[in-house]
Amino acid sequence: MSETFILIPGRTAKQGCGISEGKFKDGYQSEINNLQICEEDMQRIGVSPGGRVRVVGEHGQIDVDVKASPKGELPSGMLFIAYGDLSSQMMGGDTHGTGMPTSKGMDVTVEVLRAGAE
Repeated sequence: MSETFILIPGRTAKQGCGISEGKFKDGYQSEINNLQICEEDMQRIGVSPGGRVRVVGEHGQIDVDVKASPKGELPSGMLFIAYGDLSSQMMGGDTHGTGMPTSKGMDVTVEVLRAGAE
C-alpha cells in the first residue's frame, strides 16, 4: 500500500560541512542517501528508522533508507531529502529559465519496502 506525500529536497547543515571533507566521504553520503519522515507519519505507514521505502513521483522513483526528522522540524505529510543523486532523480529537466529544476513541493507516493529495526 502506498501513501501520498509532498517531497521537499534541500541542503542540510551537515551536508554543507561535509562538502569540505569530500562528497564521497561517509558523512556526506549519509546525509544525501536518507529520507527524513516525521515520527507520526512513520508510525502511520509502518516504517521506522533504518527502514527502506520507494518514493515515486512524476519524473522518477528512488528506493531510499528512512531516518526520523528532528522533532518539530517536519510537519506530517511532508518528506525531506538532502540534495544529491537521489533527489536529482526525482526532478524533471525543465528549469523554467532559472538553471535549477523545480525541486520543491513535489507530489510523491511512498511504499514501504522494509519496515526497519524491530
